[in-house]
Amino acid sequence: MTRQRTIAVERMDGSAAVQAEDAFRLIYAEAFAEPPHNESEDDVSAAFRRFPVQARNRAFRATLARCEDGEPVGMAYGYPLGPDTGWWDELTEPVTEDIRREDGHRTFGLMELAVRGPWRGQGIACRLHETLLDGIGAERVLLNVHPGSKAASAAYRAWGYRKIGEARPWGESADLHDMMLLDLR
Repeated sequence: MTRQRTIAVERMDGSAAVQAEDAFRLIYAEAFAEPPHNESEDDVSAAFRRFPVQARNRAFRATLARCEDGEPVGMAYGYPLGPDTGWWDELTEPVTEDIRREDGHRTFGLMELAVRGPWRGQGIACRLHETLLDGIGAERVLLNVHPGSKAASAAYRAWGYRKIGEARPWGESADLHDMMLLDLR
């Protein structure tokens, strides 16, 4: 039974994450195939064409949770947003220049956080999140979450995130997502 297994969480830089890409892809594909995301294999392929490019960012970091037998159960990754980030442009309502100001250190962009179904509800997402953010030195963390992801939204709120607006992260044809911010100061 999965509940009895020991789960280890490892932090990785970009090159280590690329070496473990199959594990990240497996977790992503399984977690985001479910509603409300309903991602297809084409969507997963598109995400993992971006993954090695994202991992080349010098400040990229990831966390990977595995069972003692090596089976991947959860992952998270992201990197600090640069001055030219498009994240703020995806909001449906603009925010002030002070909020959207980026310098490559101020805001950590949490790109993905997912745990496979059988391992949910055991605190693994929280461990992934805490390990990922430990020592990042940013003032805040920014993420997008589908409002239909009730458990994820509730977890983010419990961890201190607040909704700052709605965004369409992949253009006008994308579902609206809640953009959430966590102040680390």
